[in-house]
Amino acid sequence: MISIKKKSFFGRMTERIEDVLLMRPKPDEEMLEELEDVLISSDIGMDTTVKIIESLRDSIRHDRLRDAEAVRTQIKEIVGKMLDKGERLQLCQETPLFIMMIGVNGVGKTTSIAKLAHMLKNEGKSVLLVAADTFRAAASEQLTIWSERVGVPIIKHKEGADPSAVIFDGCNAAKARGVDVVICDTAGRLQNKKNLMAELAKMNKVIDREFEGAARETLLVVDATTGKNAVSQAREFNEVAELTGIILTKLEGTAKGGIVVTIADELDLPVKYIGLGEGMDDLKPFDPQSFAEDIFEG
Repeated sequence: MISIKKKSFFGRMTERIEDVLLMRPKPDEEMLEELEDVLISSDIGMDTTVKIIESLRDSIRHDRLRDAEAVRTQIKEIVGKMLDKGERLQLCQETPLFIMMIGVNGVGKTTSIAKLAHMLKNEGKSVLLVAADTFRAAASEQLTIWSERVGVPIIKHKEGADPSAVIFDGCNAAKARGVDVVICDTAGRLQNKKNLMAELAKMNKVIDREFEGAARETLLVVDATTGKNAVSQAREFNEVAELTGIILTKLEGTAKGGIVVTIADELDLPVKYIGLGEGMDDLKPFDPQSFAEDIFEG
């Protein structure tokens, strides 16, 4: 279970919720309005906030919630259920597994790849990196540095090469070496969705042809500090790629952890991992119940 210190992590968000519950010991409409304001200002989307507040209002109306502590318990349960995507929260355990990593520049995609490779290697799995983000300057060089630090091999081509050609070589190398998990760095250019969709479709066709039977994950890396923009990115990428999950980075640097709730509820996407620091071990599997507890703890 992930333990997150509220003062250093959610900061003002948790404090404001606590202030509302302390100032309004008996549940009423004023409490709900103030909680609604806090949730929206913490980057929980309007639609998701309305669901939470309506559920609380229904419980108050039927006299199931008689004090602030009962409200706290109920809101933890509501948010926990929104975040809990069951088996989809877990990374696929089948091998061989091919993981496509997507994300715009600056979100921490390269370091997330390294951290995930490190985690899987420590679990005893063999890992191969594929540098198919051939359009971003120095992308393959950066990934090469990380591959050396983690101690896993990498397949790469020259800058500007066809990404599908790199995928082709990666598939064949993985089969020849009997690799358990292939992690592929891909471009994240949202400026032209048609080009991105065509590129991803082409790469997936290569995997289907050259690595038949391999399990598949498509993970989007988003930066928590960008707030609602992270939700927009997730929504747009989900339109052009069949995302199986989210890696949310830099979560330790923002008090607006509500975007996790918004992504899970409005897009029905599981947050599989969260980044809580710069260290190699700071990519953690996401625990929805622990997360909800930490937001609304007293």
